[in-house]
Amino acid sequence: MKCIYTGVEIVESFRTLKTHIVPIANTEANMSYIDAVGIQINEMEMVRANIYQLEQKHNMMKKQYEEEIARLHRELEQRGGAPQGQHAGPSQPPPPAIGHGPANLFQGIMAGGGQGGPGLAPPPQEQQGAPGMPGHMQGQAPPGLNAPPGPPHNPFAYGAPQGPGGLNGYGPGAQAPQSTASPGPGKPRIGGAAGNGRFGGGPATPQQSQANPYPGSPPPGALRRPSPPLPPTNPNAVQQQFPAADFQYTATDLDRIGNQLSDLEPDKLPPHLKRQGEDWHAVFNPRVPRRLDVDLVHNLAHQSVVCCVRFSHDGRYVATGCNRSAQIFDVTNGKQVCHLQDHNTSQDGDLYIRSVCFSQDGRYLATGAEDKIIRVWDIAAKIIRHQFSGHEQDIYSLDFAADGRHIASGSGDRTIRLWDIQENMCILTLHIEDGVTTVAISPSGRYVAAGSLDKSVRIWDTQSGEMVVRTEGEQGHKDSVYSVAFSPRGDHLVSGSLDKTIRMWKLGNLPGGSGGPNHAAKAGECIRTFEGHKDFVLSVALTPDGNWVMSGSKDRGVQFWDPETGCAQLMLQGHKNSGTMTTHSCSLVDRDADNTNSYLRGTFAYGWAVCDRFRRYEGEDMEVY
Repeated sequence: MKCIYTGVEIVESFRTLKTHIVPIANTEANMSYIDAVGIQINEMEMVRANIYQLEQKHNMMKKQYEEEIARLHRELEQRGGAPQGQHAGPSQPPPPAIGHGPANLFQGIMAGGGQGGPGLAPPPQEQQGAPGMPGHMQGQAPPGLNAPPGPPHNPFAYGAPQGPGGLNGYGPGAQAPQSTASPGPGKPRIGGAAGNGRFGGGPATPQQSQANPYPGSPPPGALRRPSPPLPPTNPNAVQQQFPAADFQYTATDLDRIGNQLSDLEPDKLPPHLKRQGEDWHAVFNPRVPRRLDVDLVHNLAHQSVVCCVRFSHDGRYVATGCNRSAQIFDVTNGKQVCHLQDHNTSQDGDLYIRSVCFSQDGRYLATGAEDKIIRVWDIAAKIIRHQFSGHEQDIYSLDFAADGRHIASGSGDRTIRLWDIQENMCILTLHIEDGVTTVAISPSGRYVAAGSLDKSVRIWDTQSGEMVVRTEGEQGHKDSVYSVAFSPRGDHLVSGSLDKTIRMWKLGNLPGGSGGPNHAAKAGECIRTFEGHKDFVLSVALTPDGNWVMSGSKDRGVQFWDPETGCAQLMLQGHKNSGTMTTHSCSLVDRDADNTNSYLRGTFAYGWAVCDRFRRYEGEDMEVY
């Protein structure tokens, strides 16, 4: 407004000057001066008009923003949330979507974390629906989605009945729980209750309302077992242990931070509790003895977003999946040794590689992509040896069995499939009620585990096709499960979820699939809950000796956890592209198994990799300080 009044004053001054000049405007010079003054007056009038228009647009935009904030308040209250102040929005970003259409998983993960990175898909368009209801709560699905799948194919039965009598391990009289996962804004969720012949819209995730108990789940009074809290920190012990002036946290601060190591600021920590690089840093938990160290070994640039990463079993190579290609690097020198791309595919648009996996002997690399095809590459020859099709939506996860013959795959089409590369065919198809986000084969090769949008982890016996374990209910995750990993001995399973937690499940001696048609899967036993991430947990892994659990999160942090205590040991965070970076794939390998890395300090060395345009770090066990 000050600019507008100033412009008016200037215009009036010019007009007054013109009035005094007109009576003596008899010479040609005076006429030229008057014309110049007139031009200046006209220009000032235009400036005044433009400023007035800008003010009107500003007021209109302000009104629209206020109306949008008010609408979000009403929407939040309808969903059971409490108002959070004058300009508070929804308290949680929408979860990633898995379902029909290209790039929707990664697009959903990156939503709210920045846009514009190479290869990133545009944000989903908001859909119109019922008044007062969020777009992702509308119940209408787009045409072309798959119909609910039929009964699972069980090739191991050899003429016997195809699997158990009920869906997914439930007895004939039992009803499977209805999925409550939400695929995100503007996206229809995949599936509803199996067999209903249509796709219903589920409530927003996470679903906090009281749900019906699952078969085999603990009674309502039973609670999950969270990580046991450490005893309150003794202030005197803190001063004795960290007498340095550069340790700027009190005992109360440490109790408040707990396992949320991202709250620790490196500038407030002494040198032995942090490691810093040019664009990354690691902090160590002051409340537990430091047993690990970490350093950046390679920073490998890619031309597009890196969606997945996996080490070879011998630790010599690491593979990454990005747009249209998979690449393999030598771990020792960081040089690219192989570039795998199928040039027979259409070159229009993006084609992200969502999962990569080495065979046990390192001869083959399996890739799963958005075109719903699994390609098994002969690494030495750089050719496709096997190509499997059958999934009806994007393939999000692959895992090679230890025998090097079988591959498990998980897809947004709500199926897990087992492929035989010798027979060049699918030998087992398992159906669930919602999109499959992750799969893992047990070390013995007999069992396959899968995580899903419906918050559950399921384990099947591949010899019978029957489900033997289902983790859910009071002990289960409260939101979609995005990563699972077996322990090296196969007696535990670790899962990561959009509920920001990692859970460890005790499997013990898994039963065989011999329960017959009335067999019901047993409930999993959660023995540890790891809490400390501030956002979705998108990837989990275990070290080859089983001594550490690793997790990657949308909060841009990678944390190492002690499975015995549930305490976080360290947190690694990168700074580069921090607005859009998401750690959505982690891999661990024993880099000292063949005694070729004796130059590393410590008693045991690990190589580990995370996705941030791809980086490989090296960690190592060390003596306690």
